[in-house]
Amino acid sequence: MSDHVEVLDSHEATVGQLTVRRALPRRQLRTIGAWCFADHMGPAEVTETSGLDVGPHPHTGLQTVTWLVDGAVLHRDSLGSEQVIRPGQLNLMTAGHGVAHAEEATDGYRGTLQGVQLWVAQPEATRHGPAGFAHHAELPRIEIGSAELTVLAGTFGGVTSPAQFDTDLVGVDAVVGPGHAAWELNPAFEYAVIALEGQVRIGDAIAHPGQIATLGTNRQEVDVEALETSRLLVLGGVPFPETLVMWWNFVARDRAEISAAVASWRDRGERFGEVDSRLDRIPAPLPPWPSGSSA
Repeated sequence: MSDHVEVLDSHEATVGQLTVRRALPRRQLRTIGAWCFADHMGPAEVTETSGLDVGPHPHTGLQTVTWLVDGAVLHRDSLGSEQVIRPGQLNLMTAGHGVAHAEEATDGYRGTLQGVQLWVAQPEATRHGPAGFAHHAELPRIEIGSAELTVLAGTFGGVTSPAQFDTDLVGVDAVVGPGHAAWELNPAFEYAVIALEGQVRIGDAIAHPGQIATLGTNRQEVDVEALETSRLLVLGGVPFPETLVMWWNFVARDRAEISAAVASWRDRGERFGEVDSRLDRIPAPLPPWPSGSSA
């Protein structure tokens, strides 16, 4: 097993009122297991009436995972869910054939907002299924070496998250150091580590905030050295066996599926429903391919 680790830069994007660091997807790295999207939002200052502020928008073929380090966000969706998420909690929304949601200020929180928004691609067996929403107020926590870990998804360090996914994967929030921590890995998984705060040495590379370090597969363990107190997001999973086509808020298998989803959102049909939100509905941009293209 090689200690070589490849470090890639995130790129900046705007989500609602916030600038985020988008670690996935990258041109050189489309997925880690079924994880296909990762935004690090904040830290940013928000008020009771102005925060993330992402108006109603649609999703297909994925699960959204929201995890906060600081702050509070109000989730509303077309299933009728209305849920404030706070640090240490997890929101999990399953899109299936189609769902819409909004992420708003809470009318009660003023201060720092920081967290991650992740997408998990659904496999063929479930991606056309019904939408759903789950809120997990408590998640398992463990200590390994100098690290305090919270297991967001899957099993890590002998503990298992209550969140339900359609593929075999893992997601862990880790506060490390300063110092070393060695973690056992599943050699059947591919892994990546996103640096959120501080700087860490992983294998033969150093990752800074705004970077993602890829570990590949066939690793029995990884040694992490925090050069200062640092926060990481560890993502892993069985390599996703299906070819994905991702555009805007949709995860599909070809362009025709995405074009159909855009038309459904534009026409306000039953597929995505309505979200009871104070924010404006976000219109779908036109896909950057000719009408009728399925390549």
